Parts: sequence; structure tokens; C-alpha cells
Amino acid sequence: MAHPNVDLLNKGYDAFDKGDLDTIRQLFTDDIVFHVGGNNQLTGDYRGVDEVFGFFGKIVELTGGTFKIERHAILADDEHGAVLSTSTAQRDGKSLSVKTVDVHHFSGDRVSEIWTLDEDQRATDAFFS
Repeated sequence: MAHPNVDLLNKGYDAFDKGDLDTIRQLFTDDIVFHVGGNNQLTGDYRGVDEVFGFFGKIVELTGGTFKIERHAILADDEHGAVLSTSTAQRDGKSLSVKTVDVHHFSGDRVSEIWTLDEDQRATDAFFS
């Protein structure tokens, strides 16, 4: 039987795939922080649900809605979760396919902090620059 936080993360990623922000809002703490590394126009720390949703919107805008996350595995315990995936997108004649790990911190039954780490940050930077 999977840990409940594995189910929570699957629910969140399913909602992201569908653009279901109402469900995602229920899974995030109000003061969530989403950390995006690299050196491109998405790089930064997004604080609070509204900023995180703005970040999601920017991804959709920049990729014309082509951004997809293919989950490979989800690991979780009471405090932390990790989603191993491949992110793909198209933009301005360029294609992106990069393995990614999203690390989540839980506060109770909600996600309070996320770090996204790309296998090839230079490729991600070139794609989003």
C-alpha cells in the first residue's frame, strides 16, 4: 500500500495535467514556496499560491500549452516526497526533454515547499531563455 503522500502527489500531478487549479490549491499550503533553479526567465522563488499559479501560467504561455510531465516514480514519507519525471515541451522551434526531480516538503496533509531539479540545467536554460 502506498504512503498517503504518494497519493497526494499523484492527485496534484493529475490536476496539473488537467489544469485543475482548484484541486492544486487544496493540496498546497497558503504560504507554499516553489524554488526554480537555473538562469532563465522562470528562475526564482515563488511565494504563496498566487505566485506559484503565476509561474504555472508562465510555463503554459511560453510553451503554448505543450509542457508535459511524464512521471516515472513517486517516493514519499510523512515529511518529504520526490517525483522522478521527464519534462517535455516545444517553444519557438525548439524542443525540451529533460529528466527532473521535484522534491516536496509536507506540512500536515499539504505541500509547503517544492524544489525542482533538472538533470541538464543548461538545456532547460537554453530552452526558456
